[in-house]
Amino acid sequence: MPINLDFGIVRRIRQFSRRWAFKRHGVDPDPLTLSSRRIYIIPTGLGVAFALMLFAMFIGAMNYANNLALGLTFLLGSLALTAMHYCHRNLAGLVIRSATSEPVFAGGIAKFHIALENTAPLARHELTVANDHGMAEPQRVPANGRAVFELPLPAPKRGLLTLNHFETITRHPFGLFRAWSHLHMNLTCVVYPKPSPRGITPPPVETDTGGAQDSLLGDEEFAGMRPFQAGDSPRRIAWKAYAREQGLQVKVYAGTAVTSHVFDWDALPGLGTEARLSQLCRWIEDAHAAGSAFALKLPNLQIPANIGQAHRQRCLTALALFDQ
Repeated sequence: MPINLDFGIVRRIRQFSRRWAFKRHGVDPDPLTLSSRRIYIIPTGLGVAFALMLFAMFIGAMNYANNLALGLTFLLGSLALTAMHYCHRNLAGLVIRSATSEPVFAGGIAKFHIALENTAPLARHELTVANDHGMAEPQRVPANGRAVFELPLPAPKRGLLTLNHFETITRHPFGLFRAWSHLHMNLTCVVYPKPSPRGITPPPVETDTGGAQDSLLGDEEFAGMRPFQAGDSPRRIAWKAYAREQGLQVKVYAGTAVTSHVFDWDALPGLGTEARLSQLCRWIEDAHAAGSAFALKLPNLQIPANIGQAHRQRCLTALALFDQ
């Protein structure tokens, strides 16, 4: 019971400190250069124990008039003060900016990437970033270099997930002090709807999609291969891949006729909004895995048929941000 009480007190102190820092500094720009006034520092548990040890040494040395013990006490005390200075300096002047965060599906763990850039001619040691849900692995940032940290955050529902607070932390050197800075950058990550279980088969539509191709490829170029489907022309079969025992696959070229699926919002009557989005997400994932072209029809939005990773991301993002 006392352990839970202590933990609750520490948590409330941290929440108060965070609110006070937000009132003082507001929302931070991206990127941000840490100034000295943004950095806070306190002794760690080891630092408190070290201070008590120094106090006991000082009392003993004074009691016995031992100059050698007094000299050792002052030497260790100066070491602690130097460590405090270097711990604070380890964060001062860092440039903090957001890095690319990959989208995730609802119910998963979003991983925000945060870059720390060191513009000084000296390296920074044992730097990390943390929030209420985890802490990144400490890293060394070389002189005039950068390091990218990964910070987890649960993604319970679709939409835009916001990381509105995190901390940069260091305990270098010796672990006697903890220096940190509160940051409120409002970093975002797209959260796709969670795909529903397989069950409802999408209606295929045989159509000449014309420009159904990966947008990263040019016109009249080889766009990739997909699994063989009934009705495909034998001339499109990749026989060399079949000879290498890679299965029966069909070559897809830009502008060729392919089996295209039309994933229509109105084709799922009787389902709620989230259930429809989950089913559409399942169809998109299955079609992309099969290499089939597909189109997406939502209220007030139509995405023409296409294939490729960029097309998949565009459609899933439209589902994630639906009605937001």
